[in-house]
Amino acid sequence: MEIRVDKVFVGKAKPDMSTVAFGTYFTDHMFLMDYDPESGWHDARIVPYGPLQIYPSSTIIQYASEVFEGLKAYRTPDGEVQLFRPDENAKRMNNSAERMALPTMPVEMQIEAMKALVEVDKDWVPSGDGQSLYLRPYMFANDLDIALHPYKKVVYGIIACPVGSYFPGGLKPAPLMLEMDDVRAVRGGTGFAKCGGNYAGAMHAGKNADDKGYSQVLWIDGVERKYVEEAGGMNVMFKIDGKIVTPQLNGSVLPGITRKSAIELLKSQGWEVEERLVPVTELLEGIKSGAVEEAWMIGTAAVVCPIGEFAYDGESYIVNNGEIGETTQKLYDDLTAIQWGKAEDTFGWTVKVD
Repeated sequence: MEIRVDKVFVGKAKPDMSTVAFGTYFTDHMFLMDYDPESGWHDARIVPYGPLQIYPSSTIIQYASEVFEGLKAYRTPDGEVQLFRPDENAKRMNNSAERMALPTMPVEMQIEAMKALVEVDKDWVPSGDGQSLYLRPYMFANDLDIALHPYKKVVYGIIACPVGSYFPGGLKPAPLMLEMDDVRAVRGGTGFAKCGGNYAGAMHAGKNADDKGYSQVLWIDGVERKYVEEAGGMNVMFKIDGKIVTPQLNGSVLPGITRKSAIELLKSQGWEVEERLVPVTELLEGIKSGAVEEAWMIGTAAVVCPIGEFAYDGESYIVNNGEIGETTQKLYDDLTAIQWGKAEDTFGWTVKVD
């Protein structure tokens, strides 16, 4: 793939990484590429970060025809830059695109685009503890009429922003509220796709939880209303009676890449990992009995975030005395060591940026 590069002559000042908020300060450049049925994917280019020209009638505005991804570039101790499992993000982007009737893109092409943008803006990859460059690939339909028909014009892009440690003061257990009214997704819907509509529809419950002092909601399945699925922005895992348990992927749960990596890593360390239905009753009764020893959320932004409390029907359920569990801490340490190049990558997950 030939990529045209239009470099900025004078770049922006780098932000203070101790104060910059997640997703608020973007690098000098962005990647763009267009699609139409006649030409396929074409005009790959890296241009100065700036506004896109979108008409009011654009399909993305009228019908939310969009998917996106999230991954990071890390600065290793020797100064090199690497990505973590970009092939998995590219595959998931294609799965999401298919569900939303958008065109897919070869995995290799997506990785080449990611590496090219990071290479151009390599100076933006921070080197401080817990810091990284967050990449946001996205794709949207951009037809200029409001008729419902297969999409003919599509834009693929990547933007990037330096981010500090998700836990500048160290890992802290978060409180979650079980959401028993709103539904995030159902089997046959778009729950497995990483599309903006899923997150927009979840804002109502998220705001309600935030107003009550909880970090996120814990979503329950939308059909039987009795099985745990995922948290507001991450997958969830539990240590129950010495085993690792996580809700199974059934079409309404996002197939998280950090989740997948954790499962593979834990199994390699000898843990028994169960992917299955997790009834709410099992979770709550297990917390009371002590069978639920630890609980954590897991995703790209935080990697691992311990859960210290679940709120349900006016009652509080405290996990592990509201403290970080040994397994939770070790999983965080082991995953981040691979991501930042501080431990050997025996899985072949990391990809160097030339």
